[in-house]
This record gives sequence, structure tokens and C-alpha cells, in this order.
Amino acid sequence: MSEITDLTAQLETYKKNLRRRRGQLAAFLFCILTAVAVWRLTQGDWPIPPSRVFSLLSLFLGEAERASAEAIVVRAVRLPRLLAAFGAGAFLSVAGVVLQGLLLNPLAEPYTLGIAAGAAFGGALGLTAGSFFVMPSAFAGALVALWAVQTIASRAGGGRVHLVLAGVIVSASLSAGVTFLKAIAGERLHAIVLWLMGSFAGASPVSAFLAWCAAIPVALSSWLLGRQLDAVSLGEDRGSLLGVDERRLRTSLLCMVSLGVGATVGSFGIIGFVGLVVPHLLRIVIGPSHRALLFFAFWGGGCLMALADGVAQNLGELPVGVITALFGGPFFCWLLLSRVRG
Repeated sequence: MSEITDLTAQLETYKKNLRRRRGQLAAFLFCILTAVAVWRLTQGDWPIPPSRVFSLLSLFLGEAERASAEAIVVRAVRLPRLLAAFGAGAFLSVAGVVLQGLLLNPLAEPYTLGIAAGAAFGGALGLTAGSFFVMPSAFAGALVALWAVQTIASRAGGGRVHLVLAGVIVSASLSAGVTFLKAIAGERLHAIVLWLMGSFAGASPVSAFLAWCAAIPVALSSWLLGRQLDAVSLGEDRGSLLGVDERRLRTSLLCMVSLGVGATVGSFGIIGFVGLVVPHLLRIVIGPSHRALLFFAFWGGGCLMALADGVAQNLGELPVGVITALFGGPFFCWLLLSRVRG
């Protein structure tokens, strides 16, 4: 009886500490988001005081004020770029949580499963014909890559391991295809290379809208299915024992992630490591529960991407994919080594 009492007390202590950590993380992310938003909207080639920025963002701004140079800079340039970066980062981070939970693989993310490579190949192919074809080609490439991965995996056995291996094969093949397109691109080579590096420099209200259209449906649907993701992540076929249709869950979420990857890659190019680093870091802080992970991944990934975009812009408009790779790679190595030693 005393052992049960001790276990109950330990469980209550764990829950209390977990709630406290989640509250602290929420407050931290709110502060980071506020600071990054103020920085991105006020600073640049034309510094604008925060009070003036807030007034320019008012819904009741007059026509004369809307036509002013300051209003155009804030409302048509800086705000769409901030929203685009946040939306893309939120989606990539949420997609990483979903894929890692579905596949039971800590390295799973859109850029390691072949989906992003398909979107990149499709977008690069469309870019050779003109910028208008980039988005539909990226969508098509992501869906074709997903179909190829699932077809190869199903014929190899249909397990999670087969899905990951099929993703590696498809990703390598399509990456070679992108290299081939660059080799024959001619005068379009420069545009393809810059697009593939990933950047929010040309973000518009439409691209910001697309980024949020990718992030919100995936985040909301996966949050509603969070309990099923918890069951599936327990191990191979464990979800089936708990009444979860794993195949249906996997197919539906993979399709949604693929569509979101097509929108993100088609709009902003390849931006890696966000969907890999953020979920791992959050699991250390708040535990493995998917509903909490998805909520914090949405805000954490968005804050990280907006911050990385600000750093990229202040370093001479570098591609943001370069910034996330430079900082994400060493950070992930440190994280992995510290976990192994611990």
C-alpha cells in the first residue's frame, strides 16, 4: 500500500513539475515572439519607432496614412515577411513532430523523407519554364514523391522502417534530378540555385497566407489526433492494439504534410533543420506528449524561423537556409552527444 502511495505522490510531483515547465516555456516563447516581432517590424534600412509601427498596423488607419512610405514598408514588406517566416517555421516544426511520431524515427522530417526533395525537383523543373509554374510543380513533386515512397515501402513490407528507407532512396534520386536540372538550366541556373537555398526576401501577403494555410491545418488536425499519435509512437502495431487505424492515420497525415511541404518549398525554397532540432529540444523540456509538443512546436518553430530570417537579412540578405544549417547542424550534434553522455 505504501508503494502505491509513493508512486502516486511521485506521479503528482512529475505532473506538477511538467505543468510548471510548460508554463515557463510558454512565457519564454511569448517574450521571444514579442521581441522578434518588434525587432523585425521596426529595424531595417529605414528604422521606424515602435510606437509609429503600432499605429501603422491599426485596422482604422486612414487612406492617406495607408499610402505613406512608412505604411507601405511596414504593412506590405516587413509584416508579410515576418508572417511568412513564422508560418513556414511553424509548419516545418509541426511536420517534424508528426513524422517522428508516425515513423518512430528521430531523424524523420520532410527533408529526410523525400517529400521536400520531390517538391524541390518539381519546383526547379517549373522554374525552368517560368516562375508561374513553381508552385503547382512543387505541389505535384511533393505528392509524386510521397506516392513513390509509399509504393516502394508497401512492396518492401509496409513497415515504418521500409517507409524511411524508401524516403532515403527517393530523396537521393530526386536530389540527383535537381543537380541534373541545374546542369542544363543555362541562364536559369542562378535563379534555381538562389531559390533552392531558401529565402523570405521576396515574401508577399500571398506567400505569407500560403505559409499559414500550410501550418494551421496540419497543426490543428494533428493536435486533434494527438492521442492517436501517442498510441502509435509506443511501438510497431501498438496503436492497433489500442484501436488506432495506423495505416489510415499515417496516410492522411502524410498527405497533409506533403501538401504543406509543397506550399512551403514552392514559396520559399529549401529550409532545413527546423523540423529536426525543434521537436528534439521540446521533448527534453516538456516530455513526449504529442498535443503539448505540437502546440509548442508551432510557436517555437515560428519564433526560430523569424529569428533566423532576421539574422540572415542583417548579414547581407543571406539565404535563411544557410543560417538554419550553420546553427542547426552543430546544435543538433551537441544535443545528440549530450543525450548519449547523459
